[in-house]
Amino acid sequence: MFDLFVSPLVQVIALGVTSIVIWHLQGRGRPNGRLVVQIAFFLSMTAIMVGTGISPFKSQPIQEVGGTLIAAKVLWWVHLAWSTIGFIRIYIVLDGRPLEARLLQDLFVAVVYLGVTLSILSFVFGIAIGTLVATSGVIAIILGLALQSTLNDVFSGVALTLGRPYGIGDWIILADGVEGRVVENTWRSTHVLTPANNIVVLPNSVLAKVGLTNITRPDETHLQLLTLRVRPTHPPSFVAEVMRRAMIGANHILHEPAPGVALKGVDAMAIDVELHYRVRHPADRTPAQNELIDLIYRQCTAMGLALALPTTATVLTESAVAKPASAETVKDLLQTSPIFADLKPEELEKLEARTRRYRCGDLVPGPAENSPSLMIVRTGVVAAFRRGAEVTRLASGAIFGQTDATDGEPIRFEALTEVEAYEIDGLVMKSLLRDCPTLQRDLFRQLAGIAGDARVGDGPVEGKHAFLRKVHGFLGR
Repeated sequence: MFDLFVSPLVQVIALGVTSIVIWHLQGRGRPNGRLVVQIAFFLSMTAIMVGTGISPFKSQPIQEVGGTLIAAKVLWWVHLAWSTIGFIRIYIVLDGRPLEARLLQDLFVAVVYLGVTLSILSFVFGIAIGTLVATSGVIAIILGLALQSTLNDVFSGVALTLGRPYGIGDWIILADGVEGRVVENTWRSTHVLTPANNIVVLPNSVLAKVGLTNITRPDETHLQLLTLRVRPTHPPSFVAEVMRRAMIGANHILHEPAPGVALKGVDAMAIDVELHYRVRHPADRTPAQNELIDLIYRQCTAMGLALALPTTATVLTESAVAKPASAETVKDLLQTSPIFADLKPEELEKLEARTRRYRCGDLVPGPAENSPSLMIVRTGVVAAFRRGAEVTRLASGAIFGQTDATDGEPIRFEALTEVEAYEIDGLVMKSLLRDCPTLQRDLFRQLAGIAGDARVGDGPVEGKHAFLRKVHGFLGR
């Protein structure tokens, strides 16, 4: 029994098994410790085999050797592979390019496992590798033809990983119109999350052939175009200025770089206009377009502009070349606001308003004016500032007034363009608020929303009396 334990082959097997047990006990969180253990046990096994004259590179007829020698040699080759792989996993690192590093690691690991497998077959079991390689070559040709599409995807995935046309988290648009954010990239396919919240699985071979646009690089800001036609009742320069003011009032677009207006053409029927603007990221494209269309419609109505018929129209009506509509009154503006939608026409008729005009950079209201009861923007853009930072922009049809947020921080309104606004008389407004609880709630939510009050809900926040005191205080009564 003692001779069995002192046998070098048994010692090699014992070291190999012990190394495997310790390797698993260490866990994946200690790669350096694992590598040290693997190398230490591998060197010990090598020293014993070399010291006793056992060569793992020498093939012997399998009938002449026992199972102990075969097990010792197999464990030696396995530990050689694991030590090499541990070294590759730790030290093959490409700074800032983890995908490429992982790809190279996987390729080297595959080569190591293949080499060790062939070595075991040749030096341990005495199998002729040349014949095996020749046979496997024929099999590889057959498998290659059968797995042609899969292999095409795999090698295309390697090319895409090394070329890095996109990465995880990038937003891409394909030539066929498919677009979305890359959420996963495997050897065979790329997974894209579309705006419809669906996962589209694209084979890598398809991505390698089709043209794609990565709109995340150099950043996610995205250029958008909006075309429209305006009746030629005013000079083109006037139309361009109206469009510029409309875009200044948008909150969903970037104002640096500034949006632009391009006059594309003019004829007897229309002035063709193209608006250029940027959004912060692709998800903002639809909200920004919806906001701009609404602002342009309001601004055109306020300035007496009318949209022209599309070029595909075949019927020319008299209204298509009619004179521009008259400027909006305060009643017209209130009728388009959901806050005053429930008021009757005779109640709207009672509202008295004064017209006020401000130049770019003026405070609204001016320093010498009393706090207004309620202001409605007719034309131009007003910006609301709180603690020195811009909160929102108010364009044509917006309703606002001088009030404070719940923390007492004053809101400052400044004209970004030439502004024309209506000031509604406070006495009549106070009477409407007293008789219409729904109007109280909606108006308070509008004013508190501008002030950035996150506590605004569907009901009174501080109780009915406190609510009335706040709104009446805003009215200056």
